[in-house]
Amino acid sequence: MHPRVLVDGFEIAKSATLQFIEKFKTSVVMGSEPDKEILKMVARTTVRTKLHEALADQLTDIVVNAVLCICIPVEAIDLLMVDIMHMRHKFDADTRLVEGLVLDHGSRHPDMKRRAENCYILTANVSLEFEKSEVNSGFFYSNAEQREAMVRSGNVNNFVVINQKGIDPPSLDLLARAGIIALRRAKRRNMERLVLAYGGEVVNSVDDLTPDCLGWAGLVYEHFLGEEKYTFVENVNNPHSFTILIKGPNDHTIAQIKDAVLIYSN
Repeated sequence: MHPRVLVDGFEIAKSATLQFIEKFKTSVVMGSEPDKEILKMVARTTVRTKLHEALADQLTDIVVNAVLCICIPVEAIDLLMVDIMHMRHKFDADTRLVEGLVLDHGSRHPDMKRRAENCYILTANVSLEFEKSEVNSGFFYSNAEQREAMVRSGNVNNFVVINQKGIDPPSLDLLARAGIIALRRAKRRNMERLVLAYGGEVVNSVDDLTPDCLGWAGLVYEHFLGEEKYTFVENVNNPHSFTILIKGPNDHTIAQIKDAVLIYSN
């Protein structure tokens, strides 16, 4: 059969399909509140073109819940508030919606805590690296007991610092001894999401520190995957920023799931 005949057949089928859709479609009037069932039907129809039924239905709930959580009345939906992360780990069915953020890095100190609950969180854009002072000053102690007492006196539990700039090794050591989890070099694109997720505000100077600057999260923990580290910030105060965490045993599966999510978002 000549290729031109095949092409003409596809064009005829396309026209017939579009005509059928025009007759078959049902107009939907959305009220002031989004209709979750309608959104799920739209998402399911889209996602099932890319994935098998069971995974498509699971992903339908994930993407619809994510969109509804960031939906604010009379405001345009900002899909940037839903981050998409992927891990080559476990199975595609382990893909889930994280009510909070997943950062693709962890702490840089071997003695720093890996998990904390009911945490106050400070988001900062301050250099915590050593700069030579023009004035000679320091802490002095005569024995090891006095040094440990000095460290204990500044002990703060369940406190997390996420800094966009650097934190030098001596500062990391002091923070670790005080029981504080500290992450440095946080990506700029995450700073707005971080504040929206757990409250507080970004501090640009240590002179601006007040209790109102602090946010809160129910759980912060570090996850190791081979040589990679991830930090999960979950159970947040203001659930307006979420992460769709895509998992799969290989790159092909991950790419399929990510493609399905992006098609629905568009």
